Order: sequence, then C-alpha cells, then structure tokens
Amino acid sequence: MQNTIYTTRQGNLKNVLAEKGLDGMLITNLTNIRYISGFTGSAASCLVTPAGQYFITDGRYIEQSKAQVKGFERYIDMSSHFSQIRKNNLNPNGFKLAFEGDHMSFAQYGNMIEAFPNTKWENSSMILEDLAAVKDEHELSCLRTAVEVTDKVYEEILPMLCPGFTEKQVANTMVSKYREYAEGEAYSPIVATGPNGALPHAIPTDREFQNGDFIVIDAAAKYGGYHADMTRTPVVGEASEKHEEVYAIVKEAQQRGCNTAKSGVACNVVDASTRDYINEMGYGEYYTHGTGHGLGLEIHTSPRFSPQSKAILEVNNVMTIEPGIYIAGWGGVRIEDDVIINEDDCEILNKTTKDLVILN
Repeated sequence: MQNTIYTTRQGNLKNVLAEKGLDGMLITNLTNIRYISGFTGSAASCLVTPAGQYFITDGRYIEQSKAQVKGFERYIDMSSHFSQIRKNNLNPNGFKLAFEGDHMSFAQYGNMIEAFPNTKWENSSMILEDLAAVKDEHELSCLRTAVEVTDKVYEEILPMLCPGFTEKQVANTMVSKYREYAEGEAYSPIVATGPNGALPHAIPTDREFQNGDFIVIDAAAKYGGYHADMTRTPVVGEASEKHEEVYAIVKEAQQRGCNTAKSGVACNVVDASTRDYINEMGYGEYYTHGTGHGLGLEIHTSPRFSPQSKAILEVNNVMTIEPGIYIAGWGGVRIEDDVIINEDDCEILNKTTKDLVILN
C-alpha cells in the first residue's frame, strides 16, 4: 500500500513539473521529503530529473533510509549533498530544475549555483505544499485517528479542570497521554486560565484554576506524522452573563465557518463568515487572528483561512475552523474543529461537545 501511495505522489509531482515546463526539482525541505519519499530523518535531499529520482543523505541514515524511502535511488556518504549529486553525475548540464526558495538559505542557494552553474534554476513556491494540501485516503485515516485520540484525552483530563490543579499539570498530563495513545503531541499544549486566556498562544504556567475562569485548552495528538488540532473553552464553577454572551458569539461564528467551508469556496470567504458575525456583535477588535489553516505533516499547512487568502478550497483539504475573542485582563474563548472539505459541505471530525461546559 505504501509503495502505491508514494508512486502516486511522485507521479503527481512529475505532472505538475511538466505543466510548468520544468525538467525536475531539487527538494530540500524535510516535510516535503517525507511527503514524497517516506523518509522521516533530519538530513536529506531529493532530486527528481528525467533520468531518475535520487535520494541523498549521510551515513547516519543507511538503515533508516533503506527501510523508509520509496521510489528513489539512494546515495549515501559523508560528503555534502551537492557534492554527492555532482560526483555521481545525477544532474547533467542543461536541465531546468525547480528549487524550494521558500525553504533555502542564502548560503545554500549560493552553494547550489556554484556547484551547478549550467543548470537553469527556477525558484518554485508551494509546488509540493499544494499537492500535499489535498489528502489521500492514507492521510485522512491518520488524521481521523489523531482527532479520535485528541477527543479521548480531552475527556480524560476534564476532572483536573478545577481549583487545586494548574495549567502546567494539565498540559503535562495531556502530553503523557498523547504519547501513550498515539505518536505524541501535535504541538506544545495551550492551557490558559482566566486572564491568561486572552493570549491566543499562551504558554502554560503554575496558575491554578479558579472559579469563574474560562480555560482555553488548545491541544491535540499526532498520529502517523499527521497533526490534529482542537480547542475548547469550558468555564470553572459558574458562568456569568458575560461568559455566556462571549461564548455564544464564538460558537455561532465557528458554526457559520463550518457551514460555509466546502469545495469551490475561497478561503477569505470562510474567514469572512466568522469575522463578519463577530464584528456585527461588537467584538471585532478582539478577534486577532485568521479563522484557520490546513493540517498535515505540519501543524500549519496550506491553505489558510484569512482575509488575504483567495485560495479556493478543494475536496479533501483538511482545515481547522477556529475563531476566537480575546479580552485583555479578562480572558478568551476559542472553539476549534478539524474538518475535511467535501463537494457540498465539510465533515467535522471532532466529537467533543461545543456547548458551553460548566465544570463544577
């Protein structure tokens, strides 16, 4: 099965390169290398040319690359990747090759030009990222599992959300459970109680939960390399009218985003569906980030739900929908689901309730 997955991805890449009038591509971004070859190590390059597909790494990864790399001829020694390509004549003169300018340092670019002066290099942007944005069945299965574990762990930590426990204790417990049930945490958990919840990317502290606190919990599992992403915001003890008001606005905005997201819709339209409602309700200045992002082998991938993004959603994009309101000195509310884009709607993967939960 895995061989078929990577053969299909490599074929899709070659089709895109041909459409762009390119002979091949040098791939240096490790996430893209994992996507196209299966390799999960920390040092590699891939070169795709009309003559072949070549994987280049060093001696640390002899056995790992043998087990993981699919569809590429492997070259391994202790010299630099460019040196290996040159001495094995893997890049003959005259090719027109894409390179990943978004992921290449100025020094690396200079070394590439010096090593291959007779190659016509073309700076590419988002070739593999755009291919990876449309998920295959293997990827969807991994993401579904990651979300299932995310839901499970959230339910298991609910008894800790009360006075006597701290943000750090809950965050550390979640990490431990993600590592027990899946591959680990998708990112460092956000557990932010009371005023700390006004920080969209708060770092957990030793602050104890207190009655009347909203708790923003943004935490998720990773499975098979694929990242889930979920946020829920319960309240401790009792909910005031303001708690209920702000929560209801965010919940309605998030639902409008879910109702809007489907194939053929522009990303900025989905963003507007949440943002316009929050603006109408008088809290627009407290909504300070985009509505969501793609998920995959990284936690933030293409495309993005933002006012600037005119990208068009496609079937099997996997996205987050996560509007929020953040009020300095008081707290914040964010509600986030992971969704699979379908032809006429989106499938919400998370099963955790989005009703306001009051923790007594």
